[in-house]
Formats: sequence, structure tokens, C-alpha cells
Amino acid sequence: MSKKIKLACIIDDDNIYVKLVRKIIETRKLCDHLLIFKDGKEGIDYFETLLQNFDKDNIPEVILLDLNMPVMDGWEFLERFTKIKNKFNNQITLYVVSSSINSTDIDKAKSLSSVENYLIKPVRINELEAVFKKIA
Repeated sequence: MSKKIKLACIIDDDNIYVKLVRKIIETRKLCDHLLIFKDGKEGIDYFETLLQNFDKDNIPEVILLDLNMPVMDGWEFLERFTKIKNKFNNQITLYVVSSSINSTDIDKAKSLSSVENYLIKPVRINELEAVFKKIA
């Protein structure tokens, strides 16, 4: 039997999407705890703080990242996160989850070594389950 994800992270400003995904994760028991940040700045601040106060229990195993957000968008988050990702000993798997079907966005995201895959909103339950089962 595969191990369960302890901590996952959603970085997205769409409250309806976040509530839906949270409900699916809780109902399907895909992980124990969930961090939610409303923009890339909140997310990157969290990860940079983790590096300063290294606490491996608070490092998410999976990140679901939106691209279009206020304050700091997903691209800016990815640029900064890619620079620090390898400093975490834990494996962090990042998925871009966006409503953009623009092939330029999809190809750009998939070309980044820190991105596992690109999912298009609305994410189906089976896609979400596959993300968590692949990581576990």
C-alpha cells in the first residue's frame, strides 16, 4: 500500500476552485493537511521562510499552482521557486493548474524542470486522485 501525502499546497486566488479542490481532497482523503495561499507572493514567502527555519514536517509534497493571480503570478513564483527548490531535501512535486489552454503557456510550463505537469481547469476528480497517488 502506498503512503499517504502528509502535506499539500494550493496557490490560487480563485476561492471557488480552492473550495472545490479542498472538498475533493478531504472527501477522498488524498492528504492529511492542506496549505492554501491566495497568490504567489504568499507562497514564495512561506517557502523562503522554511529555508531559514528548516522544518521538514512543513514542506509540502505536492504544490498545485495557478498561473494568473494578483500580487505575484504563477510565472513569477516559478522563477523564484526554481532557484530554491533543490535546497529542500524533500521531493516537492509541482503541478501548474490553470484555466489557460494557450499552447505557449502549456509548453513553457512543461519545459521547466520544477514542473511535473500542466493540468487544465476544471480539474476532474480522477486527475486530482492521479496526482496524489503518483506522488505517494
